Amino acid sequence: MNWQIELRRISKVFDERVVLRDISATVTAPGAWTILGPNGSGKSTLLRIIAGLLTPTEGEVLYLYNGERLTAHQRRQSVGMVAPDIALYRPLTALENLRFFARARGLPVRDSDLLRWLERVQLRSRAHDPVASFSTGMVQRLKLLTALVHRPSVLLLDEPGSNLDEAGMEFIRETVREQAQHGIVIIATNDTRELGYGEPLVRLGA
Repeated sequence: MNWQIELRRISKVFDERVVLRDISATVTAPGAWTILGPNGSGKSTLLRIIAGLLTPTEGEVLYLYNGERLTAHQRRQSVGMVAPDIALYRPLTALENLRFFARARGLPVRDSDLLRWLERVQLRSRAHDPVASFSTGMVQRLKLLTALVHRPSVLLLDEPGSNLDEAGMEFIRETVREQAQHGIVIIATNDTRELGYGEPLVRLGA
């Protein structure tokens, strides 16, 4: 699989405050990379630009497959993202949330498949409970599943270990290992538990 993401001189300014300046890098599949830096250094901003959720003030992000540039639609279908500000629907159950995110991507939905995903993160017994009743760690595990149900080629993780216990961290490690064998993983983190998940791509705030 010849996937490639190119960051070309990315800069981002918010209200005259420079958050990112002239960031360039290239990643190719398969593999895993990390965006490193302290809180407030712009890690989340850069990851959201890579995801296409933010437009850079200057520069561009290119997604290439076999040398051909992807359309905006193809890019959205190829990316899964987990971030603190991506919310679940709290009145819905865990299973209903997974159904919603799968259908939003035009995927055929079978509850048996979704229940197997929930089993992987030890949430099968809570499949029919509303997310409003979940702990923060359970919510984080369910967020991970919403980014994985369409089996993305590019997985973007913004501090994925937040509020997770060791069992949850093991699921992240397993997910990164699996994804890095066939696609691209980019992780924004300053968590010492996550620093070894991939090769450093960008160090911010140095």
